[in-house]
Amino acid sequence: MYPILLSLHSVVRWLVLLSLFYSIIRAYRGFTNNSPFSKKDNLVRHWTATIAHVQLMIGIVLYSQSPIIKYYWNNFTEGSKDLSTFFFGVIHMVLMLVAIAMITIGSAVAKRKQTDKDKFKTILFWFSLAISIIFIAIPWPFSPLANRPFFR
Repeated sequence: MYPILLSLHSVVRWLVLLSLFYSIIRAYRGFTNNSPFSKKDNLVRHWTATIAHVQLMIGIVLYSQSPIIKYYWNNFTEGSKDLSTFFFGVIHMVLMLVAIAMITIGSAVAKRKQTDKDKFKTILFWFSLAISIIFIAIPWPFSPLANRPFFR
């Protein structure tokens, strides 16, 4: 079960990033061009948040099954000294929860805005913050905190 969850979490990561990029690009274009907030824009907003929430659910299950996390919580003192273990035990989880909260807030607030320009501006702001945090929290192959391959 763990290897399947890990692979799924790795693949869905790319869907989250792609959907966020696409949402941000659409929001930027809509905001700068004073475009109407179309049904497609609303679907992109909705599906970006949905994909992020699916990734969160996979991540929560993965967190409960991970041998790294089990080691971290069973050996808290030693686990906190190892940067990679601490990254997965605390940093990754906290930053991703914050990023998903930002996506959720941005999506919900944009949905309730009255003007199209405000909808685009809200999505642009909140989703850009979220993707910035996500980039920090992903264990990239070149990361000094914890590195993993692009696909697992």
